[in-house]
Amino acid sequence: MNKQILKSTLIAAAGLLFANSAMAAGTDTATFQVTATVADSCLVSATPLAFGAYDPNAATDNEATSTITATCTEGTDYTLALDFGSNGGSATDTTRAMLGGGNYLDYELYSDSSHATDWNATTTVASTAVAGANTHTVYGQILAGRYVPAASYTDTITVTIVY
Repeated sequence: MNKQILKSTLIAAAGLLFANSAMAAGTDTATFQVTATVADSCLVSATPLAFGAYDPNAATDNEATSTITATCTEGTDYTLALDFGSNGGSATDTTRAMLGGGNYLDYELYSDSSHATDWNATTTVASTAVAGANTHTVYGQILAGRYVPAASYTDTITVTIVY
């Protein structure tokens, strides 16, 4: 057999082999679902409310703020409530008290800068979460003229988020 014929025959056979392989190979596709369930969820945190030095002889009230941060699933409806603290207050008496040296220094907390709305366990702040941190300001006030003994006064407020 001639080398040229042999070479042509081998090339033709290889071509047929590849052609048959390509014809025999097939493709197919499938799909699958990816799912997740996102539940309403919230975390709450708060910064300290520090009145600093209080002078009962000052002509103006002593004011300070705290920031409550609610980080919730976007679109979650929630309410924030503040308890009456460790030292007093009730549903009928919204004045809270800090304790120092066995004595009490009254103060109040509000949800607005004009101090028109007491913020307590029965008067809550409602909101719907947007993406990221949702901040709320607590406005604290000690009225001028509260004559108490010199001491360091403290109280602890618990923030409750309901969603």
